Amino acid sequence: MRKIALLILLTAAVSFAQQPAATTSKAKIFTRAEFDALMAKPGSVLLLDVRRPTEIAMNGGFPVYLNIQAEDLEKHLAEIPKDRPIITVSNHAHRAGIAADLLESKGIKIAGAIGAQVYESEGGTLVKYEIPKPATDDKK
Repeated sequence: MRKIALLILLTAAVSFAQQPAATTSKAKIFTRAEFDALMAKPGSVLLLDVRRPTEIAMNGGFPVYLNIQAEDLEKHLAEIPKDRPIITVSNHAHRAGIAADLLESKGIKIAGAIGAQVYESEGGTLVKYEIPKPATDDKK
């Protein structure tokens, strides 16, 4: 009986792994070289990181960016500058692509999307942020 249950679980796992991604973005996904070329022109684009602050702290990020989490984008559309194209950032560009599509549908100019961890895997350097330690109560 255990062998049958294990076989069913393995079959389900393999079947699930072979499923295509549920959402495909229309946004251009930048390579490290493409991204670096755009970043060589300061002020020409705005980076919008849609990750949670803990993800940025743990995985690293780019030196200058605006951070609005993906699920909060629609609530903060008015705060997103519209004077230059935007590059959205997430860990592997999946959320960044979805965010780029949403912003473009709202009339915001999008240059594309990039995954910070993909950028790093292609030889790019990310800024690593130290996670602050909780304050201790020294009055005891």
